[in-house]
Amino acid sequence: MLNHKSSQSDNFARRHIGPNSDDIQQMLAVLGFNSLDSLIDKTVPQAIRLQKTLNLPPAQSEYAALAKLKQIATKNQVWRSYIGMGYYDCVTPPVIQRNILENPGWYTAYTPYQPEIAQGRLEALLNFQTMIIDLTGLEIANASLLDEATAAAEAMSLSYGVCKNQANAYFVSDDCHPQTIDVLQTRAKPLGIKIIIGDHQTYDFAEPIFGAVLQYPASDGTIYDYRAFIEKAHAEGALVTVAADPLSLTLLTPPGELGADIAVGSTQRFGIPLGFGGPHAAYFATKEQYKRQVPGRIVGVSKDSQGNPALRLALQTREQHIRRDKATSNICTAQVLLAVMAGMYAVYHGADGIRNIADNVHQLTVTLATGLQRLGYQISSEHFFDTLRVELGTQSIKTILEGCQGRNINLRVFDGTSVGISLDETTTVEDLIDLWQVFAGKENLPFSLEELNTSVSHLLLPRTSDYLTHPVFNRYHSETELLRYLHQLETKDLSLTTSMIPLGSCTMKLNATAEMIPVTWAEFGKIHPFAPVSQTRGYQILFQQLERWLAEITGFAGISLQPNAGSQGEYAGLLVIRDYHESRGEGHRNICLIPESAHGTNPASAVMCGMKVVAVACDQLGNIDLDDLQAKAAKHSDQLAALMVTYPSTHGVFEEAIQEVCAVVHGHGGQVYMDGANMNAQVGICRPGDIGADVCHLNLHKTFCIPHGGGGPGMGPIGVAAHLVPFLPGHCVVPNAGDVQVGAVAAAPWGSASILVISWMYIAMMGAEGLTHATQVAILNANYIAHRLDSDYPVLYKGKNNLVAHECILDLRSLKKSASIEVDDIAKRLIDYGFHAPTVSWPVAGTVMVEPTESESKQELDRFCEALIAIRGEISEIESGKMDVEDNLLKNAPHTAESLIAGEWTHGYSREQAAYPAPWTREHKFWPSVGRIDAAFGDRNFVCSCLPMDAYQ
Repeated sequence: MLNHKSSQSDNFARRHIGPNSDDIQQMLAVLGFNSLDSLIDKTVPQAIRLQKTLNLPPAQSEYAALAKLKQIATKNQVWRSYIGMGYYDCVTPPVIQRNILENPGWYTAYTPYQPEIAQGRLEALLNFQTMIIDLTGLEIANASLLDEATAAAEAMSLSYGVCKNQANAYFVSDDCHPQTIDVLQTRAKPLGIKIIIGDHQTYDFAEPIFGAVLQYPASDGTIYDYRAFIEKAHAEGALVTVAADPLSLTLLTPPGELGADIAVGSTQRFGIPLGFGGPHAAYFATKEQYKRQVPGRIVGVSKDSQGNPALRLALQTREQHIRRDKATSNICTAQVLLAVMAGMYAVYHGADGIRNIADNVHQLTVTLATGLQRLGYQISSEHFFDTLRVELGTQSIKTILEGCQGRNINLRVFDGTSVGISLDETTTVEDLIDLWQVFAGKENLPFSLEELNTSVSHLLLPRTSDYLTHPVFNRYHSETELLRYLHQLETKDLSLTTSMIPLGSCTMKLNATAEMIPVTWAEFGKIHPFAPVSQTRGYQILFQQLERWLAEITGFAGISLQPNAGSQGEYAGLLVIRDYHESRGEGHRNICLIPESAHGTNPASAVMCGMKVVAVACDQLGNIDLDDLQAKAAKHSDQLAALMVTYPSTHGVFEEAIQEVCAVVHGHGGQVYMDGANMNAQVGICRPGDIGADVCHLNLHKTFCIPHGGGGPGMGPIGVAAHLVPFLPGHCVVPNAGDVQVGAVAAAPWGSASILVISWMYIAMMGAEGLTHATQVAILNANYIAHRLDSDYPVLYKGKNNLVAHECILDLRSLKKSASIEVDDIAKRLIDYGFHAPTVSWPVAGTVMVEPTESESKQELDRFCEALIAIRGEISEIESGKMDVEDNLLKNAPHTAESLIAGEWTHGYSREQAAYPAPWTREHKFWPSVGRIDAAFGDRNFVCSCLPMDAYQ
């Protein structure tokens, strides 16, 4: 008889969760519990416990889930999309696809806050920055932003912050992409910025503006000479942003040479799949004088303890967790993985290769235009790069679109009398013939390709300056050379392929291979974000199922998948609350209460939404001080808009009074926004919607297994209660149902749609039981670590029964007094043991926050604990005087291979103690490629582009 029951090998949850049943019992015994249920009963307040099993489909095996998703994927139709609007089909070089996009050595790494173990990624990002600086003709660039539209919004914010002319209006050219205009309007409204949309050729500056944004080439393909407009704007004291297509900049005069102050855009067409909208790396470049206002992160060059060049994130004082409500932006993830790919696309092709691609695209566009003119059509612009606006004249648009449909072609429809055609790297001569036949209405064309005179360039302002001259862009043009370069960089980075990354609040769990495989399926990857909905039925099914599952997991009535980062989810959630108050005639509510323990992005997001931040104190146990909350809620009762709260708290405990906290805010007319960063401790056990939250964002790149990718991509969808559903974000290009809604918060309607398949796969393979078990084990693992380390490093905050949630804060502050050891010294010494440091000095200075996740085995947890216990022993030697206070294992960490073998050994400890402090380091040693980096030197000597090669000699 056939046995239809799943075998153990089919059970994905068993492979996702690190400890097996025996390990779990041993760990529970250490903690004094006989079951996971009894541990959870003592950890999570009974009043908020979920009293039912999540209503999710039964767990599927990896094979079955992939087969099911393949069925869904086949409902997407991959047509040739000539829609443009900043999105293009392109060719991802297979060497880049296999060795970066599909390589866990690249996609499982964390944000490079510990730069000594992230030199490979930092070098790849420095290449990206150099590429952007070269192409835009500006002085500095950051290490990527989320998408072109939000990058333009960040440029508006920078302009608003630095402009001295007191103006309150921002000019937006009506030639910008519609989604960019939409996002700019969304961002401007809560800040009271007036958006003036108009024709840059006729704008008379009668109303003062603090800045302007122009599209280059324009959305309809026209190339304009913007120099006169930029001069006038500068005369008025305004800053000018140019949103530029980077491929066009290989042939056109760069924005910096036109006089622009800022350039933004998307690098999607540099080898990044369309993915129905993302993820893609946007760029942001500007003048060096604005370096401290640049949003996001900049990779800078510094030096290490041996004086060698070394890379790090520069100017960290701009980070939100330090500046809070004075931050320049709430952006905290970039699109690192995609920026690495785009930079490597330039490394692989070099200046000549990319220019050849651009030349080919332009020549095909000229050829297409010439043929269309021969057919009697008018091209609206004389000067263009890759996009044509075709005036249809007497020809019916319906007839044209029907002809396209018969050939699986998508065009952009401007209005009833014109269409847009944007060509790209994948376009061929055969494609042109198809297009001509559509416009001719017949197979037989009245001309041959050879008859067309296409030698005339239609470029305005051809480029004369050089770019991509650095050796890195001229050395790796064979696959062999690039493959070795990529591998060399990968080996400089510590990722989840090396060891656990125990960062608190960052949930560095398993990103299973089965979850990642569908990302590169053509049915998901090769679809334009503005393709007709009729062609994207597979995506619509994926979205509907994922929204339904997330709504069930969170207890909310509605989900928006549009926010493409956690920071954008925060922002969107607060916008929903703001618009809800306005709809009730209570637009004056603008006070946002934020506990002192909150995530650093929370205050920045509130300010971006036009709210005023009022801090709420925490008590000695790390909980929200209820008396202070009640007093401040009462004081600001008429103006109270929201409370932002993280649950479990950022201090790593389930606060017992969370429902009372929500009730206080609701009692004064406010809404409760819950930061979903710690959802990994809630899934299947409790739900934000049941607890009392009105809005919650979810970090899919934490709890739901989208990998961190070295600092991005991410996704930050929001869930809302029923009364807030009408206010979820909309989109001007692909409108949602409903009359009242927040505008777009991202360039694409469903954010970075292609990576949603990862979270779909995770939930489908785990099922309700697996997800709940994962949460239980995440809490078990954290308590096991807290218990093992408490005698050496006191756990700062514990809950009611002396237990923590899914993470714990270890207090290292006494070690500064007893041994002159700083928290950074322990972080760097952990590298010698083969581990990434936990979260350092946040949310409490002088502490580390540890989150093991459910994916780490007991053996790995023990290894990590033994490393920290051994380091405590090394500190004891300093305390007892056996080890020098300045020259010791911790102060000199991390130890590179070079430092151990080169020159005379003068330290008061052995080479062996430095290099092989634990048995496992002899079996497999992760060697940092640089010693400890001098951060202050890098900021004093700010450099954010590739150094000449002789600097590395």
